[in-house]
Amino acid sequence: MNLFNNLRIVILLCLTLGLAPYYPEPHIVGKIKWVIGGAAEMKLMDVLDLLLHGIPFILLIRIIYIKVNKTASNNSK
Repeated sequence: MNLFNNLRIVILLCLTLGLAPYYPEPHIVGKIKWVIGGAAEMKLMDVLDLLLHGIPFILLIRIIYIKVNKTASNNSK
């Protein structure tokens, strides 16, 4: 079984790596706010940090997209 297609593992990654550190707000939330605010003085390390914390959520969106398309194609037959 492929790790990146396992929904349980990807959800675990989202809850751990994706959101850590949790206090005072999830790290990914702070980075997204920074980008929405114009990303003033964002360095390469910050961009890579955003990518690292965002990959689990990208994988989750990918799995959901695949499952929805598979269900839609099965219903259309």
